Amino acid sequence: MSDAARRLAAVSDTPRLDAELLLAHAYGLSRERLLLAPPRGAPPQDFEVLLERRLAHEPVAYIVGHRAFWTIDLAVGPGVLIPRPDSETLIEAAVEHFGERGPGRVLDLGTGSGALLLAALAQWPRATGLGVDTSEAALAIARANAERLGFADRATIARGSWEAAATADFDLILCNPPYIERGAILPKDVVDYEPASALFAGPGGLDEYRRIAPGLRPATGGIACVEIGATQAKAVCTLFEAEGLLTQVKRDLGGRDRCIIVSAKA
Repeated sequence: MSDAARRLAAVSDTPRLDAELLLAHAYGLSRERLLLAPPRGAPPQDFEVLLERRLAHEPVAYIVGHRAFWTIDLAVGPGVLIPRPDSETLIEAAVEHFGERGPGRVLDLGTGSGALLLAALAQWPRATGLGVDTSEAALAIARANAERLGFADRATIARGSWEAAATADFDLILCNPPYIERGAILPKDVVDYEPASALFAGPGGLDEYRRIAPGLRPATGGIACVEIGATQAKAVCTLFEAEGLLTQVKRDLGGRDRCIIVSAKA
């Protein structure tokens, strides 16, 4: 394990964690089980193959095929954005707003793996929702996640774009759009593997917010929670407020601006 972590330090900020996740996957165990009761003897032969993939900058989530998010575990793979802990800020904002009663109907714009929608349905067992995306690869993964988590009867996953926000009443609208400026320098495990369509949004990273703003209309008493880059709060709030909406900024656990909470004026 120590040798694997040393090798991975050249490509990862979390080499020990990466090594543990890859070794657990090679053994067919959870990371927790691996740490509590480490198997004896030499690692499985597959472990070296997994290490080589990570040393080529392939994301750990793609190698092991899943990623934890909020209270659920999601299947992920090439063609879908890997859920980040920062995005949990949107769910935290929704919990603060709705409390235990929760929203009735949830919309996830650009659902990807289904992370935000399915996290919301896990949080509120009586809620139903719609996740839309333009990527067929993402839709397939989101549908599979909904089925595996037992939410297929409450989650509809369909092809659609930002305009879905204007088609029906949704108490909670969730959205993690592309917001990275074109030409930004990103780690190789992001830019070489994750879909560019889920990352980049024009010269200033604001193109998709301009498309979202005109149709963003949560139901009365509801909210939209929209993820932003850490320096984009003022610009995105201005775009939404120009459409007659109220905005509030919520920070992530690192103290960075991460979510714009949007509501309609009374």
